[in-house]
Amino acid sequence: MSNLSLVAKIREVKGKKVSSLRKQGQIPAILYGHGSKTVSLVIDEVPFAKIYQQAGESTLVDLKLDNKEPIKVLIHDIQYDALTDRLIHVDFLQVKMDEKIHARVTLKFVGEAPAVKELTGILVTNLNEVEIECLPNDLVHEISVELSPLKTFDDYIKISDLKVPTGIKILNQADETVAVVQEPREEKEYTTTVTEETAPASVTPAAAGTAEDSPEAKTKEEKK
Repeated sequence: MSNLSLVAKIREVKGKKVSSLRKQGQIPAILYGHGSKTVSLVIDEVPFAKIYQQAGESTLVDLKLDNKEPIKVLIHDIQYDALTDRLIHVDFLQVKMDEKIHARVTLKFVGEAPAVKELTGILVTNLNEVEIECLPNDLVHEISVELSPLKTFDDYIKISDLKVPTGIKILNQADETVAVVQEPREEKEYTTTVTEETAPASVTPAAAGTAEDSPEAKTKEEKK
């Protein structure tokens, strides 16, 4: 993946007044890391959304701030409005290239499990991402999980089975299950016996004629 870059500006507006920024298509953000003072920023919503779609939270981004040298950062946290699901805040974590960092990396399941194809089983994935530790330059956007070892319903893939590039350490428990194939659920046929007690009551057709033809109706008509 090519280098990703994003422009940010120092933010003077704080507190409840930041809502005015969102109306202008801007998102409040903060930058922190390495014990340095937290810096309040503002970024444009549309360019950030495109960057986040590519980078997620496990790809380095060059943050360009006030025409200074780009800062290597990770998108560390994002917040959405609970009602509108609109992005409302972003946290950037500054990294040092010679210091190991922790990041969450997505698992990409590839191939097809024989137990699914041949035994019509159901693939169950227990994890969609893992926590890793590595140097910033060793970061990967995703980790592939090959499903071919799942040949029977007794097979499973654990964290220790995952193949990762050199320099990356997965922090999850080694025996944690990543994926397994379950037996298909049996569809039971239920037969309902209708008896006289359970059978619906028969419906008797209405007598010919309408209420207007009844003696009562005629009597009312004659009295008019």
